[in-house]
Amino acid sequence: MTDARSTAWDTYSQSKPQRRKTNAKGETTWFNWTQYPDHGPRADVLRLNPGDSALDLGCGSGGNAAHLATLGMKSVGIDLSAKQLDKARVRWPGVDGMELHQADALTYLRNTFTIFDAVYSVFGAAWFTDPGLLLPIVHANLKPGGVFAFSQRPPVEGCYGCQASYIPRGPEEDPAVVKRWDYEPDVWALILKEHGFVDVSASVLAPPPGSRRTGTLFVRGVQGGQGRGTGPNRRKPSTGTQQDSRWGNGVVRP
Repeated sequence: MTDARSTAWDTYSQSKPQRRKTNAKGETTWFNWTQYPDHGPRADVLRLNPGDSALDLGCGSGGNAAHLATLGMKSVGIDLSAKQLDKARVRWPGVDGMELHQADALTYLRNTFTIFDAVYSVFGAAWFTDPGLLLPIVHANLKPGGVFAFSQRPPVEGCYGCQASYIPRGPEEDPAVVKRWDYEPDVWALILKEHGFVDVSASVLAPPPGSRRTGTLFVRGVQGGQGRGTGPNRRKPSTGTQQDSRWGNGVVRP
């Protein structure tokens, strides 16, 4: 894959250590939504049962996907970075029920024939893909009642919409640039509802006790069963719609 983003995420992978052998509870696999170890909700927010299928958009080194596989789910992880996927295969060689693919999220979702019980992203593709493109196709690839959930860093106040992330590549090279999408929780909730998701919740999870102050944005919605990717309240932007600074460029307030 020659996508420039793949090279950027390959570079990023070099700065990320392998997941620990065990967590604080002594578990060998676990689900982690936040940037802090042993903190935040667990996999049960996905409402999965053994035999259900789940897709990790931006699985990295595969820790969350591996955990779902050990619980009996059909766990699929995709990532742009070949190096991240190599780390996943080294770290989880004996886990049955887990598939790993190097792929772009939009391309994979357009080409797969699988309709998933849950789709999720932990600091992954949901952060780095235009929601106007991603949400309809996630909705289309979820079973009615299926859960879509994602986590990422909260936005910087006043910096909304498409933003730039810079990934260092060494002293002799310019940093790699990847796009990300940042909104306040209430705006994310509106965006998901616009794309047919129901029972939507969006909030910033507080960090664990200590000196750290940055929480984790956590967004969750349920496939409303209203068709393939076009919710009943989906609106098209019009020239007469008022712009809201919380939405950033290209997104219009309902």
